[in-house]
Amino acid sequence: MAKKQNANQPGKPRIVRINLSWLYILLLGGIIWMLWGSRGVPPAKVEWSDVTEMIAAGDVKEIEFVRNDYKGSVSIKPDRMSGYKDLFPGGVVPKSAPQFYFLTSTSFDPETEFEKLNAGLDDADKVKLIIENDAKIWENLLEILLPLVLLIVLWVWMFRSMNAQRGGGGAGGMNPFNVGKATGKLTDKDKINVTFKDVAGLYGAKEEVMEIVDFLRNPKKYTALGGKIPKGALLVGPPGTGKTLLAKAVAGEANVPFFSISGSDFVEMFVGVGASRVRDLFAQAKEKAPCIVFIDEIDAVGRARGKNQGFSSNDERENTLNQLLTEMDGFGTNSGVIVLAATNRADILDKALMRAGRFDRQINVTLPDLNERKEIFQVHIRKLKLAPDFDLEGIAKHTPGFSGADIANVCNEAALTAARKGKSDINNQDFMDAVDRVVGGIERKKTIMSKEEKKLTAYHEAGHAVTGWLLPGCDPVLKVSIIPRGQALGLTWNLPDEKVMMSKSDLIDEMCGLVGGRIAEELVNDGVPCTGALNDFERMTKMAYAMVAYYGMSEKLGNISFYDAQGGYEFTKPYSEKTAELIDKEVKDLTDMVTERTRNLLKENWDGVVKLAELLIEKEVIMSSDIEAIFGPKAGKHGEERLAADEPKAEPETVAENPEENE
Repeated sequence: MAKKQNANQPGKPRIVRINLSWLYILLLGGIIWMLWGSRGVPPAKVEWSDVTEMIAAGDVKEIEFVRNDYKGSVSIKPDRMSGYKDLFPGGVVPKSAPQFYFLTSTSFDPETEFEKLNAGLDDADKVKLIIENDAKIWENLLEILLPLVLLIVLWVWMFRSMNAQRGGGGAGGMNPFNVGKATGKLTDKDKINVTFKDVAGLYGAKEEVMEIVDFLRNPKKYTALGGKIPKGALLVGPPGTGKTLLAKAVAGEANVPFFSISGSDFVEMFVGVGASRVRDLFAQAKEKAPCIVFIDEIDAVGRARGKNQGFSSNDERENTLNQLLTEMDGFGTNSGVIVLAATNRADILDKALMRAGRFDRQINVTLPDLNERKEIFQVHIRKLKLAPDFDLEGIAKHTPGFSGADIANVCNEAALTAARKGKSDINNQDFMDAVDRVVGGIERKKTIMSKEEKKLTAYHEAGHAVTGWLLPGCDPVLKVSIIPRGQALGLTWNLPDEKVMMSKSDLIDEMCGLVGGRIAEELVNDGVPCTGALNDFERMTKMAYAMVAYYGMSEKLGNISFYDAQGGYEFTKPYSEKTAELIDKEVKDLTDMVTERTRNLLKENWDGVVKLAELLIEKEVIMSSDIEAIFGPKAGKHGEERLAADEPKAEPETVAENPEENE
C-alpha cells in the first residue's frame, strides 16, 4: 500500500491499493521462468556409441557423469562445434556447455569405460572425466513446496473473490471458518436516506410503525412510565405492496443502524449453521443497539413446526426457528433491538413466533386505495416527461387492485410506449396502453382469425358486456376489445368497485357476468359450445364453492364454514361424504340457476347483444359510451359517475384460440 497526495483534498494522502492477484501472477510467472525459461537451447541427446566416436575424433573437452542419475553431459571443444550443426534444429549449437547428454544403464562403469577410451589417445585429446552424485536439494524442495504454495495461493484468491461478490469482508461470506457467521447486511444510520416521505400511501401501516420510531428516538419517554415497547412487528401483505421499503423507512426515520437479512439466508446444508447465524446476528445487533433487525420473507424459516411429513421434527430448519424464538424472547426490556419481519404468508407461521413477546404486532400492508394510488403515481412520475394534459386522477381510477410494484411497472411501460411511438412526452393514452399491456399482454397484431372465430369472439365478449351492464351487482364495463392480446382473443375491461364486502346478490350477479360469454356463444351458434369459457368457468366454480362451503350462503347447509385459515394442513375433509355430496349438489343447483338466469336475460335483450357484437366486429374496440347508446345508463347501485373514465382496470375474459390451451 502506497500513499500519494489526494487531488480532491490536498491535506490528506491518497491511498493507492495494490491488487494482490497481480502479485500472485507475477510470482507464478517467475517460478515458471526459473524452471524452464532460462536455459536457452537445450543439449541434444546422443547414444553412448556416438560419444565414443566423438572421443576418438578428439572433439570432446570433458564429460560430467552423475552416478545416481546414470546420465552423462558432454562438452565439445569450441573449435570443433561447427561439425555438429546438423544435430541441432536450425543449425544452432549451444555455446554454453554441455552440448550433448547420454543415458546409461545401471551396470555402466564410467571409470573403466573412459579409461579404455583414453588409453589410445594422445595427452592433448584425452577426455577430462568428472564423476559426482547430485543431491538435488533445490529440485526436491521445489517439488514439495511449489504445489503447496500454488494451492494456498489459489485457495486465498478464490475465497477473496467469493467474499467480494457477496459483499466484501462481511461476517459470513464463503470463508469456511466463517460459515456460522450471520450474512445480514448492516446499513449504517448515516447511509439510510429513505424516510416516510419516500413511501407513498400505506396510511394505516405508517401509523402502526410510528410508535416504534418514536421509541427508538425517545426510549426514556416509555421506560420512565414502566412501559415496554413491542419487541417485534410483522408486516403482512401481498407482494409488491412496499413491506421492505416501509421497514427501511422506519430505520431512516429513527436514525438507527439497520440489519437486513432474508429468511433463506439462515438455511444452510450444514447442521447447526442456521442456529449459529441467528445467534451471531442478534449478537451484532445488541452491540449496535438501538437498531432494527429486518428479516424479509420470514416464512422460509418460520413455518409451523411438526408439519413436514416424512421428515424428522428435529430438522435443520426447525432448529433455526427454535434459536430464533429463543433470541427474540431473550432480549432485555431496554435492549433497543427491534425485529421487523415481512411475509405474504402469515397463516403458515409458527404460533410461538406470533405470540406476545416476540411479534407483538401484525401490521397489514394492504393494496393501495384510490388516494394512495395517486400518491404512488406521483412518486414514480417525478422523472417522467408528461404531457400538459396528463390526468393523474383518471389513471389512478383505472388501476384498482394494483400494488406499488404494479404502478411502477405501468409508469415504466408508459414511457417505453411513448418512446416506441416517437413522442416527445407521455400522455394519458400511453398510460392506458401501458395498463392494457400489463394486464392483458401485448397486442398480437399478426394473429390471423377466421370470420367465424371473430364472430364467436365478438358475441362472447358482447355476452359479458351486456350481462355486466344490465345487472346491478356487476362492476361497470368500460371497454370491450376483440383484438388478440396475450393469451386471449378478446377482453372485457371492468372497473372493479373497491368495496370490502359483497352480498349474495352481488356474487350471483358476478357469476352471471362470467357465464354470459358462453351463453351468448351458444345462442348464436345453435347451442354448440366452444372452448373459450375455461377461465370463466374456473372463476365461477370457485366462487360457487366459496358461497356454499365458506360464506354460509346455502340454506340447506346453513351457517357453516369449512374454510381453513391455517393454510390447509388437514389432510382429511372436515365433513362427511354425505355433506360433501350436499355441497356438490348445492353448487350444481347454484350454477344451474345462474346459467338459466343469464340465458333469460340475454334472450330478452338479444337485439342489443346483436348490435353490440356487430359493432365489435366493425370497430374491434368499443367504449362504455357505445354500450350506453344501446342499453341506456348502467343499471343499479354503482351509478353513472363511475363511467367518466375512458379506460378500465382489466379483468380479462379469455377466448382461447386453441382448445389445447384450455386443457
